[in-house]
Amino acid sequence: MLKKERQAFIIQQINIHNKVLSSDLSVHLDVSEDTIRRDLQELAEEGKLIKVHGGALSKSFHFTLEEIPIYSLPEKKIIALKAIELIKDGMLVLLTGGTTILELVKSLPPELNATFITVSLPIALELLNHPNSEVIFIGNRLSKNAQMAIGAEVIARLATIKADICFLGTNSFDAQFGITDMEWDIIEVKKAMILSAQKTISLAISEKLNTIQKLQVCKTDEIDILITELSPLSPIFSAYFAKGIQII
Repeated sequence: MLKKERQAFIIQQINIHNKVLSSDLSVHLDVSEDTIRRDLQELAEEGKLIKVHGGALSKSFHFTLEEIPIYSLPEKKIIALKAIELIKDGMLVLLTGGTTILELVKSLPPELNATFITVSLPIALELLNHPNSEVIFIGNRLSKNAQMAIGAEVIARLATIKADICFLGTNSFDAQFGITDMEWDIIEVKKAMILSAQKTISLAISEKLNTIQKLQVCKTDEIDILITELSPLSPIFSAYFAKGIQII
């Protein structure tokens, strides 16, 4: 595989999953980790990603005061508008982090009167633009990669909450293996949020379906609703329907 092809694959993966690991890329592309590190360094110098220890992050996923292009923004806006229909006045809503959740918050109607609880710093800051809704930020130690609060204190506080719904930013979703992710601390917080909600809704662009990461967030049957940019009639959802998931 040529370097340009290799780097194009890296950019595609980081756009879809927000983060890549050098070790995974090395195995998938059948090249040394030194080669991957050089690729990541070049891409970082070109401003296409943020190089971190062991891999790289998407620039659109990384919190900044600058306006950064969002991958698949039109698709994420469609998902956001679908998700908003499920939020009613008086609800208690849990929100994880991620760019799709951010589009959901940006699209909230100004007259909505609900209470939002989040562990994501960027999401909490965006919620401040909605004066009719209450905002509760559960904070502790912050993950610099995801800009989310993590740790035992966060999980303990989530255990005291009984939310109506949880909107789950999703990295990878496979009908057989459920929702998976890469970072243990973030996964533990997401698990606690799922347990604290009566209903859990996965938000995911369709490119994230039928993909698997190393660590499981939850089993497929723990998700009540899956929202993507596609029509629910798309054949891609057949295995998810078979698991009893509602598709929007």
